[in-house]
Amino acid sequence: MLELDAVSTGYGRTTVVHDVDLAVPDGGLTAVLGHNGAGKTTLLRAVLGLLPVRSGAVRLAGEDVTRRPPHQRVRRGVAYVPQGQQSFGQLTTRENLQVVADSFGAAGRRRTREALDLFPALEPLLGRPAGLLSGGQRQQLAIARALVTGPRLLVLDEPTEGIQPNVVHEIYAAITTLTGGGDLSVLLVEQHIGYAVEHAGEYAVMTSGRITHRGAGGGRAVAEAREAMAL
Repeated sequence: MLELDAVSTGYGRTTVVHDVDLAVPDGGLTAVLGHNGAGKTTLLRAVLGLLPVRSGAVRLAGEDVTRRPPHQRVRRGVAYVPQGQQSFGQLTTRENLQVVADSFGAAGRRRTREALDLFPALEPLLGRPAGLLSGGQRQQLAIARALVTGPRLLVLDEPTEGIQPNVVHEIYAAITTLTGGGDLSVLLVEQHIGYAVEHAGEYAVMTSGRITHRGAGGGRAVAEAREAMAL
């Protein structure tokens, strides 16, 4: 679904990400791990078209989109959930979903129902302003809203940051359900290793803008990933 071939990008005269190769298979989950300042979010901005690629290539489903603007990548099925549990705080949970669903007609209504089935904790909160939800609830809402667009590639930036452990478990259970159907691919950026590596098909560790370690995911890989992060 997504291929990065020797991608470099950055800000101004500073190159932040250097020659990154990365792939997200159809229906798979690839996790990118690293400490603050490692270049993870900068890499995502290149994937989304928010930063120009200085060298290398970005391909979506085999198509070179390196020079395509963000809205064209969205049309090709990319959805992005940034850091910070973002929502429209003055709107209710229902309205946050509806503002997206209305653009998709019957398909939007069906996807809203599917998203609520995936995150049942949101159901009793539909009438509550999003600004009054907990951080974990807002994160579930942000992911649900992205799913209403019917993406082929879901890009998640630090989805568990500052969220209570029981909600982290619910979010990763939902991600596993989504990728298990084979129709959705996920690119996940995380600092927290355990859940990410356990659920990923593949993972990569970024340090100072470079991939310094990569491997197959799964429960047995967690210790190896932790060691790589500590180097």
